[in-house]
Amino acid sequence: MISFESDYIAGAHPKILQRLAETNMECVKGYGFDIYSESAKEKIKKACGREDVEVEFLVGGTQTNAVVISTMLSDEEGVIAAKTGHINGHEAGAIEYTGHKVLEVPQVNGKLQAADVKTLMEDFYGDDNHDHMVFPGMVYISHPTEYGTLYTKDELTGLSELCRSYDIPLFMDGARLGYGLMSRDTDVTLQDIAKLCDVFYIGGTKVGALCGEAVVFTKNNRPRHFMTSVKKRGALLAKGRLMGVQFDTLFTDDLYFEISRYAIERAEELKAMFHELGMEFFLESPTNQQFVILENSQMQALQEKVRFGFWEKYDENHTVVRFATSWSTTEEDMKALREALTAL
Repeated sequence: MISFESDYIAGAHPKILQRLAETNMECVKGYGFDIYSESAKEKIKKACGREDVEVEFLVGGTQTNAVVISTMLSDEEGVIAAKTGHINGHEAGAIEYTGHKVLEVPQVNGKLQAADVKTLMEDFYGDDNHDHMVFPGMVYISHPTEYGTLYTKDELTGLSELCRSYDIPLFMDGARLGYGLMSRDTDVTLQDIAKLCDVFYIGGTKVGALCGEAVVFTKNNRPRHFMTSVKKRGALLAKGRLMGVQFDTLFTDDLYFEISRYAIERAEELKAMFHELGMEFFLESPTNQQFVILENSQMQALQEKVRFGFWEKYDENHTVVRFATSWSTTEEDMKALREALTAL
């Protein structure tokens, strides 16, 4: 059975596996102090166009979100996120488990609007009882969002300037960052993100790696004793070389961007296929996730031949489903999907 269920259903890109095998017998320092982690950090700094950023590697997206948010916020603070934000809906209460409330605001196509965040801030500080409330201490966004949409440079600048005015950090979840950077419709670069965000991460798990995310602190704002906090929260890998080798490979010869571009090309083919077959889009994404509406009986029939992701109920008779591409999506997969859809 072919699968478009997600972008981390296959193992790892062959070049990463090859490099892991080549370095397997080398004895290096643990906990991320190995030569490969140091090399990867320097390559990421270069890609960001900044020598002053600080890079740390964590094992996965949920752990990264929980660790970054909980170490950068004070006890009395919470984090602002869109209603559809990953930390609000699909992380099993991981942020609240650290003692920090997610402060939900409306979304537009998965994105936060600076005006809505400003309203929340003004309402909070305009309330004479705000000392009895959770302080808004950070803004969290995903890029791409949970609907595969992207912030424009103007939108990102507006959020960044708003955060500056209230002296709170802007945190970007970049679990699928590569696909956003390689989208045909974006005007945002990695250098822009490094300038406008206070902290962000470059996702590896969903962009060709076995696991791992690279956190980038951009304003000399890495929390004190960060590694200690990571270990305390159960997110420190003793064999830190695993992340080091992978990210060193991903940022050699632009492999990270090559992987992402390939997935975008397949996603654009998906989009054209869906249009050709007259399928109804829930939302046309400019990235590697495509969302369409299927009649429930069609969805059930298709599930016998293709794996894809349930997203949400559209109405009593229809469901929104997601098809995702990645480095492992083949021409054979695309052909088989077309045949399965045509047979519906």
